[in-house]
Amino acid sequence: MDAQLKRGVLEACVLSALLSEPSYGYRIIKSLSPVVAISESTLYPILKRLESSGHLCVESREHSGRLRKYYAITHSGKDRLLQFIAEWEGIAEIYRYIQNEVEQR
Repeated sequence: MDAQLKRGVLEACVLSALLSEPSYGYRIIKSLSPVVAISESTLYPILKRLESSGHLCVESREHSGRLRKYYAITHSGKDRLLQFIAEWEGIAEIYRYIQNEVEQR
């Protein structure tokens, strides 16, 4: 898969994982594991990019004597997710065209 396309898909997955409640890195990885394999070394740069772009906000909370970062989706993040869905419709249309052409040959 193209790196840029995969990056956008993974960002949308992370935003989706945070729709119901704020979460921390390990739990995000676990919630996405049935759908996509994502490592810590992939997740944390995505979280940083999404935070820098205003799609996530971060809060540190104490857990078992240590600080843990919790990530929450912002209104901007929800808008980005809706934009991703709209863009994906166009990609799906292109995919269907390609698939149809291949199947006809």
